[in-house]
Amino acid sequence: MFSTVPSTESEDNRRKEVVAEGDAQPNITSVKEASPKENPPPALENEADSAIVTWDGPNDPTNPRNWSLKVKWYITLLISVNNLSATYASSSPSATAPFIEHAFHSSREVSYFVTTAFLLGYVFGPVLWGPGSEMFGRRAVLIPTLIAFTLTHLGQGLAQNMRTLIVTRFLSGFFACAPLNNSGGVMADIWETERRVPASSLLFTSIFLGPTLGPTVAGFIVSSRASWRWVFWVEMIFAGVCTIISFLFMPETYGPYILRRKARIFKNKDLRVEGEVKWTFGIFLEKTIFRPFKMLAQEPILVLITIYSSMVYAVLYALLEAFPVIFIDRHGLTISQNGLIFLGVAIGTTIGALSNIWINGGRYKILVREWRGFPPPERLLYPATIGGPLLVVGSFWLGWAGAYKAVPWYVPALATVVIGAAICLIFLSCLTYLVDTYLMYAASAFAASTMIRSATAAAFPLFTTQMFNNMGIQWAGTLIGLIAAVLAPIPFIFLKYGARIRTRSQFAPCIDLEIAKQLAAEKEAREKGGGV
Repeated sequence: MFSTVPSTESEDNRRKEVVAEGDAQPNITSVKEASPKENPPPALENEADSAIVTWDGPNDPTNPRNWSLKVKWYITLLISVNNLSATYASSSPSATAPFIEHAFHSSREVSYFVTTAFLLGYVFGPVLWGPGSEMFGRRAVLIPTLIAFTLTHLGQGLAQNMRTLIVTRFLSGFFACAPLNNSGGVMADIWETERRVPASSLLFTSIFLGPTLGPTVAGFIVSSRASWRWVFWVEMIFAGVCTIISFLFMPETYGPYILRRKARIFKNKDLRVEGEVKWTFGIFLEKTIFRPFKMLAQEPILVLITIYSSMVYAVLYALLEAFPVIFIDRHGLTISQNGLIFLGVAIGTTIGALSNIWINGGRYKILVREWRGFPPPERLLYPATIGGPLLVVGSFWLGWAGAYKAVPWYVPALATVVIGAAICLIFLSCLTYLVDTYLMYAASAFAASTMIRSATAAAFPLFTTQMFNNMGIQWAGTLIGLIAAVLAPIPFIFLKYGARIRTRSQFAPCIDLEIAKQLAAEKEAREKGGGV
């Protein structure tokens, strides 16, 4: 989607004018005011007018978009590691299920709820953390939630009953989703449109690496002489290191908040910050509850993309419970060896992220320029057209190769690479498609999609083991493969009919369709001029 070639100001500003109207975060350029150090507070023409505080020209060093590439990549790496910590914590306790069952005399199904409780926190957290970062800035939300996320591990490591463990796991997920929820906003704060693909790919890779590395590390912990509680202590150490580094080195990146601090220098109550949302309780409810679910009820694009991404996300967490059935019960691997199988998924997601850069990187840069900043969103769906069939193949491969002891364990293990690549390709494609489809309403679309996706993923670990045991590994894999096959045509449908569907949407701006008319008119004018 983006490259290292700088974007033109006209293209980027066109995107910013649209984005500034609604949910997504604008990259604000200088409009009226000069540096507050050089000029007095702006005079108002009349009482009804209010001056706008904005950047000191297009090269203002305080604008996050103007920071050096070194700083931008440092921030990208930092939030990626934060995301890795959050998603690592979501999955690592899956290896402790038998030990928790024994320690607290609970059923195996209740022990699975340790993973589900964390994912349920992902359902409710975005309601607060997304709007909170727009009200108080990214850093003001990130640091307190990272501290809270770290401290909730005390309740898990010291828990003496299942209730304490489940409640603190829910709270961990509730706070851990803050860096996940705001990482896309930080990317928009610091990266120009054309340069965002490599950074976004790194970001999403970290999100998928976490759930795969968690069981790997936890498998070795529970197989050692250490107590199963060390799974939670390692999570806490990881989260604590990320918290300290973020506290010391994470800058504020949200443009309107930076400008708000600048506005305080003027000490003029009539000043307003360009792109800033004046929050009220009504606006809060509209953006976090009413609009997301209204869009979910009215937007077929959002509905289908949410269904597809939810299924893909759920498959990732279903593997936490499916792998022990396949590789421990059927193929006789140890817990630590079973954890290593997740490295196949990690390798696959990395391949998927690199493939996304290769497919969309340079091509999308050209499209952004050709389409004056607003290329057709459907052009982002090509990775999903590859990932969809791969997920079908990987699911059948894992199920039928994993069902028989006579088949060596590494044969189904290779299927996990295919599944990992498929998950990453579909997920990256779907989420970027939502952004470019809804633009200023992308945050609301993301809120609806995230809540449904997290709720779906939270449910899968509760019944995955029973499904693979009762149906048989091969038929459980077949069921997942068939569902993937039913959903695989969705990207192809939108490639063909997406533009037509968007014209009937109440929330999709369809700017690319207006630009298409302009380009056609200009081409016709050139042809007529050449004919004359």
